Amino acid sequence: MISMFSNIYNGRRVFVTGHTGFKGSWLALWLRQLGANIVGYALSPETTPNHWKLLGLQVEDRRHDIRDVGDITRVMEETQPEIVFHLAAQPLVRRSYHQPLETFSTNVMGTANVLDACRYTDSVRAIVVITTDKCYENREWAWGYREIDRLGGHDPYSASKAGAELVAASYRSSFFYSPESPLLATARAGNVIGGGDWSEDRLIPDLVRAISAGNSLEIRSPYATRPWQHVLEPLCGYLMLGEKLLQGRTEYAEAWNFGPDTEGNRTVSEVLTNLQCHWPNIQWHLAGSSQLHEAGMLYLDNAKARQLLKWKPLWQFDDAIAATSDWYRIWLETGQVDSRRQLDEYIEMAIRCDAAWVGV
Repeated sequence: MISMFSNIYNGRRVFVTGHTGFKGSWLALWLRQLGANIVGYALSPETTPNHWKLLGLQVEDRRHDIRDVGDITRVMEETQPEIVFHLAAQPLVRRSYHQPLETFSTNVMGTANVLDACRYTDSVRAIVVITTDKCYENREWAWGYREIDRLGGHDPYSASKAGAELVAASYRSSFFYSPESPLLATARAGNVIGGGDWSEDRLIPDLVRAISAGNSLEIRSPYATRPWQHVLEPLCGYLMLGEKLLQGRTEYAEAWNFGPDTEGNRTVSEVLTNLQCHWPNIQWHLAGSSQLHEAGMLYLDNAKARQLLKWKPLWQFDDAIAATSDWYRIWLETGQVDSRRQLDEYIEMAIRCDAAWVGV
């Protein structure tokens, strides 16, 4: 019998903000497989189709806005969760230029609201706040950013996520310092890809829409380098981190990078070329107009998670691209949702690789 994360989530009350989003829906799928009792707290999905609805998960589904501190506090008091995964956010860089106040109010004050609700909910023992690799002050370095590097942000999205990190650090120092307090950690991932993402202004969802319409995709920054990884990779890190916090391991209550290894750092052009091996009919062209500022190079250093958490990426860049393209191709051709099968494949890979979080 397979044991994952020491079976710590089996029967556990888990509160997930942003469960209707791309990463949140994949996390909810995995938590359900682990036997968790999930309370989801999020706005309704913005797109049709969307991964959350396609999965059809049976969880307690609360549709609310994290900017309403009174409401989220009430729901937490009603449901009495033991661990909180906070993923709800305004997650899009380009939208943040058009809607900066919504971005800051959701990502900064929304995070403060979630943490304040945790402060008044005695059942909460662990909190994992999900931010982003873009929370670092980007200096266009040729090496990876470490958890001790300076936070910052050129665009409103990046700045808001740096702000969320500061809010979390402040709550940890100001309110979650006693032995009775919940343990709080933050997690930063790379450019996450995988099936079921239909967000605007993201490379692969935009590409899928272009393929469906028989169009060529306009590319803004073909030589921009990002740390690409399949969605299951950072989710595994979040679950490992939650396990340690639920065990009362205070040394894990800090910031963590869950980015890919160096081989996952690829340009947009390389991603498209690799995808074309799976979809020969993919077409793209360069944008002709001036564009909003976006970072040219961004890497994450995952050494800390590797050494101290014993987390490691299992699917390399080619694996992530193959799984992502397979998911969309199967859905476009048959309407079938391949998420459960791909999760099982990932777990089987973990067993073969003797990953720290899985045993038999």
